[in-house]
Amino acid sequence: MVNMAPMTVKEMLACKGKRKLTMIAVNGFDDAQACEMAGIDMLALRASNLPPVREGAPNCFVRPAAARANYRPSNEAAIRECFSLIEQGADAIHMVPGLERVRAVAQMKIPVFSHVGFCPDFMSWTGGYRAVGKTADEAMQVYRETLQIQDAGAVGVEMEVVPEKIAAEIAKRVEIHVSSLGSGSGCDSEMLFAIDMLGTHNKHYPRHAKRYRNYFQDSVEVFRQFRQEVEDGIFPTEEHTVRIKDDEFDKFMSQVDKGKWA
Repeated sequence: MVNMAPMTVKEMLACKGKRKLTMIAVNGFDDAQACEMAGIDMLALRASNLPPVREGAPNCFVRPAAARANYRPSNEAAIRECFSLIEQGADAIHMVPGLERVRAVAQMKIPVFSHVGFCPDFMSWTGGYRAVGKTADEAMQVYRETLQIQDAGAVGVEMEVVPEKIAAEIAKRVEIHVSSLGSGSGCDSEMLFAIDMLGTHNKHYPRHAKRYRNYFQDSVEVFRQFRQEVEDGIFPTEEHTVRIKDDEFDKFMSQVDKGKWA
């Protein structure tokens, strides 16, 4: 393993402008363990997957998305939700835009990431699945929102599908950590989803995703080969089966033939 201990928020912020960090969105223990063994710095995940992810990657910086905290009826309820995640091993909490909620959680010294650019939860406001910030006015709005999130006390922001030049300029003008998800190489960390990197699905792959493997296609071929081997009688072979000694089998057959099975 490359990492020796979870990176602190202070250490993460100290990397700004000095070392590009890596972040992968994972789904469970296996992905998390593989990321830790590969030396990945940060993991994004659903809050419900936090226990197995933390178990699989005890030394990675773990940042669950606090979906329930975003929609709690009060700041107090959201804070309790976030504290619960911290107690379970989270190093920071990702929350969708909502400055009052971000500020309330951050004031309790809970490290908060928020979101700018394209945000799936609010894509109706930006016109569906599309890049955000391709006009000067939109780019300024992304910048303003990033500054507002910084002023609210957040330690970082996920910048999704923003033009590379805009993302890079904003990243170097703010003090908080800016993580790029489809926003080019000028931010403080680069993020991808494990399911896209591994090719584990047969759905749409975003333009910014890179498929390093094609697990889904490989799986189809593997399953097809298995079916063919079963039909051809070449699986299972002796190495895949359990054997019994001949004398024990003969004894079994003798008892079966005598009706002792009843």
